[in-house]
Amino acid sequence: MKESNYAKRRKKLLQQMSDGVGVVAAARLQTRSNDTEYPYRQASNFYYLSGFTEDNAALVFVRRKKERRVLLFVQPKNEAMELWTGVRLGVEAAKARFDVDEVHSIEAFDTVVKELLKDQDNLYYDLFDDDPLYARTRELCRGLLHDRSCKRSPRTFADIAQIVQGMRLVKEQEEIALIRKALAITKEAHHRAMALAEPGMMEYALQAEFEYTFKKHGAYSDAYTTIVAGGNHANTLHYISNDDTLKAGELVLIDAGSEYGLYASDITRTFPVGGSFTKAQRELYEMVLEVQLKVIDAIRPGITKTALQEQSERWLTEGMLRLGILKGEVDALMEAKAHKRYFPHGIGHWLGLDVHDPCPYADGKGDDTVFAPGMVLTVEPGIYIRADDKKAPKKYRGIGIRIEDDILVTKKGCENLSLGIAKTVEEIEAACRGGV
Repeated sequence: MKESNYAKRRKKLLQQMSDGVGVVAAARLQTRSNDTEYPYRQASNFYYLSGFTEDNAALVFVRRKKERRVLLFVQPKNEAMELWTGVRLGVEAAKARFDVDEVHSIEAFDTVVKELLKDQDNLYYDLFDDDPLYARTRELCRGLLHDRSCKRSPRTFADIAQIVQGMRLVKEQEEIALIRKALAITKEAHHRAMALAEPGMMEYALQAEFEYTFKKHGAYSDAYTTIVAGGNHANTLHYISNDDTLKAGELVLIDAGSEYGLYASDITRTFPVGGSFTKAQRELYEMVLEVQLKVIDAIRPGITKTALQEQSERWLTEGMLRLGILKGEVDALMEAKAHKRYFPHGIGHWLGLDVHDPCPYADGKGDDTVFAPGMVLTVEPGIYIRADDKKAPKKYRGIGIRIEDDILVTKKGCENLSLGIAKTVEEIEAACRGGV
C-alpha cells in the first residue's frame, strides 16, 4: 500500500525528535452559548499529521533508541452520543483506515501514555496551548517522579508545534491543489460581489453573498471573518462589523477567502460602489497596484520577507510623494517612518492550513527564512487615509485601498495563484457591470 502524505509527515516528525514522547491534541469543541457549540474545525497541526477530523483525539509519538512508534487515540463508539452528534469512527475502524502502529480509545490515554513516559528524558507538546490533554500529560510526568517502578521521567519539555509548523512551510502538490480550489471558489465570490454591489446595499448583504457562494461550492467555510468595508470603514484594517450602508461614489474594500479541505485562501479587492472609479480613487488605486505588481515580480527563491517589506515601503513612499500625500525626500521619510501613517502593516504572510499560517519567518538563530519553492504567501500592500486626516490632500481623505493576492514560490520565480480575479481598474469596472 502506498504510504500516505500523513504517514510521511509523521515519520519526518519522529526524525526531528530526540528520544522521548510527543503528544499532539485534536481541537476541542468550543461552546458558543450555554449548551451549543461552534461548528467544529480540526486543529491544523493535528490534521496535518493525521487527516482525522473528529474531536477528542490525540496522536502520540514514541522514539527510543531504534524504536519509532505512532499511536492514535480516538473516541470509542457510543450509540447514545452518536444519536445526537453523529457517527464516530471508533477504534476498530480507525485501525483499518489509518497507517499508525496502534489505535486506542481516548479513555485509555492516561494509562497508555503513563507507561510510554517511563524512563524517557523528553516530552514534546504544544507549550503554548492550554488544551487539557497537555496538562494531563504534564501531570503524568509529575506522578512518575514518585513511581518506584520508574527510574526517570521527562524533565525536558520541548515545543512540538514549532517542529510541525516548520514542516508546514513548504507545501506539497496536494496542498497547493487545495489552495487552488479554495481560490477558484473565492474568485467566483469576489466577482459576484462586484456585480451585485450597489448604493443603498448593506455591507452584511455582500458578506452573505460570499458565504452563500462558499457553501454552494463545497467550501468548509470562510477562512476568516469576511471584511466588507465601505468608504472610511476601509481605514479600519480588521473591520468586521459590516453593518453600514454602501454609498454611491465610495469604494468598498472586501477581504474574503474560502477554506476548502481545511486550506485557506486570502484575497482583498477594492472597487467602486457605483461601478466607476473617481479620478482621485483611480490615482490611489493604480499607485497601490503598481507597488503590488513590483513586489510580486520580486518574489523568487533566495529572497526574504524582510527584503520584500523594505522594498514595498520604499515604493509606497515614492508613490505617496508623487501624489502629494507625503512631502520631503524619500530616504528621510523612510528613516522617519512617515509612510507608516498610511501603510502600518506587513506586506504579507504565510498561507496554508491557517490563513495566517504560523510557519517560521526566522530560524533558530534569528536569521530570516529564505524563500524556497513550495512556499505560499500573500502580497497585500495598501494605503489608508482616514476621513479626518487633515495632513492628507482633501481629495484622498476617507479612502482605504488594499490589493491582496496569494503567491506560490516556484523554482524560477513565483506564480500568482489568484491571477484570474479582476484587479486592474478596467477589469474591476467591467466586473462591476457583470462583464467578468
